[in-house]
Amino acid sequence: MLNISHNQLNKKVTMEGYTSYKKAFERIHFKLFNKFVGVFSLICLVMLFLPWTQNVTADGYVTTLTPDQRPQTIQSQIPGRIEKWHVKEGDFVKKGDTILFISEIKTEYQDPKLIERSKLQRDAKNNSVLSYKQKVIALENQSSAINNELRLKLSQAENKLLQSHLKVKSDSMDLAAAGVNYKIAQVQYERAITLQKEGLKPMTDVEQKNIKLQGTQAKLISQENKLMASKNDVINAEIEINRISAEYADKLSKAQSDKFTALSSQFEAEVETSKLDNRTSNYEIRNSLYYITAPFDGYVNKAIRAGIGETFKDGESLVGIMPVNYDLAVETFVEPLDLPLIHKGEKIRIQFDGWPAIFFSGWPNAAFGTFAGKVVAVETFISSNGKFRVLIAPDETENAWPKNVRVGSGAYTIALLEDVPIWYELWRKLNGFPPNYYTPESKSVENKSKQ
Repeated sequence: MLNISHNQLNKKVTMEGYTSYKKAFERIHFKLFNKFVGVFSLICLVMLFLPWTQNVTADGYVTTLTPDQRPQTIQSQIPGRIEKWHVKEGDFVKKGDTILFISEIKTEYQDPKLIERSKLQRDAKNNSVLSYKQKVIALENQSSAINNELRLKLSQAENKLLQSHLKVKSDSMDLAAAGVNYKIAQVQYERAITLQKEGLKPMTDVEQKNIKLQGTQAKLISQENKLMASKNDVINAEIEINRISAEYADKLSKAQSDKFTALSSQFEAEVETSKLDNRTSNYEIRNSLYYITAPFDGYVNKAIRAGIGETFKDGESLVGIMPVNYDLAVETFVEPLDLPLIHKGEKIRIQFDGWPAIFFSGWPNAAFGTFAGKVVAVETFISSNGKFRVLIAPDETENAWPKNVRVGSGAYTIALLEDVPIWYELWRKLNGFPPNYYTPESKSVENKSKQ
């Protein structure tokens, strides 16, 4: 009402008997509310001094403790085409079991007798190596025979040269004797002429002496010819020795050249044999790669390339497999600001997706449905998401993790730090300060012991 009339009804009519008047104007409920607010304020004030456990929370997922226990994919080392699957998704396979069979798509490997023909080529080249080895042995024997013959020929020629030298000496001595006889005959002839002129010798005696002189002169000339022939024989013997040496050196050089040629051919054949051995081994290994086998005991998760006749490249993933035996761990990521608060061996509380849990971050003793873990590794380099990776393993001193937790499931981790009053934690949150720098007791004890 606007109360513009001079006749005001509220001054003439009393409303104290109405229920709405009591609810609007009586102040009894205000006293109860004030008491409630006072008690609530007192409780809140007391709660501000209760202990609160600081913590670092992070999101992560379930993984395995070692890399070889994590889900893996099987790749083919060669390109090929899928021909037959021996398993289906979800099957359990043992190490070495055949998962699928592939065929060759490269034309140079499609010959069904490729390995057999490669072995024949290798054997033929190996026989060639043996032939060259025999040829080298034959040439070595030929060189030995040539050396033996050379020694004999040189020995024969040297003996002939020695004989020629001796004959020269003999002819020289005969020439000297012939010279002496010639001088004696000449003296006798001259004496006979002198005596004939004096009448002491007849003319016939002079003629005999003259004939004898002519004979000794002829012998002297003949002996000179023999000496010259003997010297010529010496020269011929020396020439023969040089000729033999040159002839057999040429024969020996030719044999050695043939030997080194055979050795070179042998080495080339050995290289070709080695290449063919390598190629044959590669073909055999390639044939074994047509069967894709399980690298360990596990379960086939997913067939990545499933179609029969589907082709793929080398190194391309074909099937996913999960090991049957693995140790669970949790991989989580923390902010760089919280990284100094995380230490190796520190206790962590974990809440798994799918497992109901009630957790009060400030009062861990009142938590329900969480599991204990401990930090086993802290990454020293930042990840691509701008955070640092932390690996958490189960804490064997407390309850075991759920058996049905699968690798890849989500997890929520809480790292418990120092105990502080609630008012301090609220003040820290309002100002955006980091938690107190925290060092586990075990770490501090170790540092004191080292000092």
